[in-house]
Order: sequence, then structure tokens, then C-alpha cells
Amino acid sequence: MTDLRQTFDLTGRVAVITGGAGLLGRHHAAAIAGAGGIPVLVDLPRADPGAVAARMGQDGRVAAGYAADITRESEIARVRDSVMTAFGRIDILINNAANNPKVEEAGSDAWARVEAFPPEVWESDIAVGLTGAFLCCKVFGSEMAKIGRGVILNIASDLSVISPDQRLYRRAGLPDEQQPVKPVTYSVVKTGLVGLTRYLATYWAAQGVRVNALSPGGVFTGQPVDFVQRLSERIPLGRMATDDEYEGAVIFLCSDASSYLTGANLVIDGGRSCW
Repeated sequence: MTDLRQTFDLTGRVAVITGGAGLLGRHHAAAIAGAGGIPVLVDLPRADPGAVAARMGQDGRVAAGYAADITRESEIARVRDSVMTAFGRIDILINNAANNPKVEEAGSDAWARVEAFPPEVWESDIAVGLTGAFLCCKVFGSEMAKIGRGVILNIASDLSVISPDQRLYRRAGLPDEQQPVKPVTYSVVKTGLVGLTRYLATYWAAQGVRVNALSPGGVFTGQPVDFVQRLSERIPLGRMATDDEYEGAVIFLCSDASSYLTGANLVIDGGRSCW
């Protein structure tokens, strides 16, 4: 009989996590470390992934951090070479990095509305969230394919399977053309990640590289009370997620516990997309 605890064990496995110094990135890293793996945090210099990794390592766990711009293939390759020198292996890639401006930042100018959406913002969001993920898959995934094993986990969103409900963001007293909205690029990037997942799952299946997506719902991070209430009313479980509720799913998807799962999009949204 299979030892179920062993199938979730990631001891010694090296997991590269983009956007690793951010809110969910840190929790993905904590999940990997908690299962015995070695999280490698990759983020922009201003996020100081090295310092974040150093704090993670204070309890005796092994972690590393590298500053890099994932829209530049040369910088990704530099990180790959550094990881291979330090640890000799790359087992897991978690594509977590994305631009995700808060809707509250839109203000009354409603820059995020399609009619006013700046092309440079479109290009930046696509470059980080989609092109960056592809480049990381190309660089790190190719390394996995060479040795015949590995896991890629793309962090998508419940908005990869449903459209944003823009009523959540409405503000009293503003005309329709000035109402803030969830930017179009968020849906495009997250939906694109699911397509990338399916493509690579079949492309590298024979090389032993599994590729899946995780689509989380909204995480509570102190958003305005009225927004939280409106969103919670649209979720069967009646609340937003806490920032640590996806850790178990990450371990499942990155470990041998999901050894027969590839090309899938695991939606964990409190039931929101059921309605």
C-alpha cells in the first residue's frame, strides 16, 4: 500500500517561484518548505527576494532568493545557472508573478476601462504575466525535460473561468464611464495561463514534465468592507479566502500525490464559479 504521507513529501526538491517575495508567493514558498522542499524565490530587486528567503531560512530551512526581471530571458537563464550551481537540480516551477493593480487605484479617472486603457499598461501586464511565464517555462521547463521529470504550476485565477463582475467595484455618485473596473489584462493573462498549461502538458508529457494550473479565488487582504460584503455574497461559502488556504493545493499539485494529473486547472474559489 502506498504511504500517502510520502506522496506529499518534497524533501530535497528545488522549487523556483516567480513573484516569490509577494503575498501569495511567500505562502507558496512556505508550503514547499513545509513539505521539505527548497523554495527559490525570484522577484524584482525592489522586492528583495534574497532578504525574504533569508528570513525563511532563520528556522533552519533552506531557501534562496534571486533578483531578476522575468520578462528578460537572459536574466531567467542567469537564475537557472545560479540555481543549478547552488543545488544541482530544478524540480518545480511555480509561475506566480503578475501585475495586479488594485481596482481602488483606478480612482475617478477610471483608467482601467477598455475605452481608456493605456496600451503601455496592456503590454506591461502581458509581458510579466504571460510572456514572463512562457519564458520561465522555456528556460526552467527545458531543464526538467532534459532529465525526464518535473512539475510546472501556473497560478491563474477564478477569473480564468469566469468574467469579472464589475458591479463589485462600482462607486456611488460616479457616471458609468468613470466607474472603476477590473482591468481587461487580468482576465486575458489568467485565461492565457490556462491555455499555456494545456499546451505544455501535452508538449512535454513524454519527457515526464507535468503542467497544471491553480485558479484561486479572491484573498482577503484588508479590502474595503463594502467590497468584501458584495463579493462574499457571490461565494457559496460566504467569504473570501485567507492567505494560507492555498498551501495544501500547492503541495498536492507539486508533489507525487498528483502524479496522474496534468493539463488540469484546479479551481479553488469557495464555489463562486458554480453560480
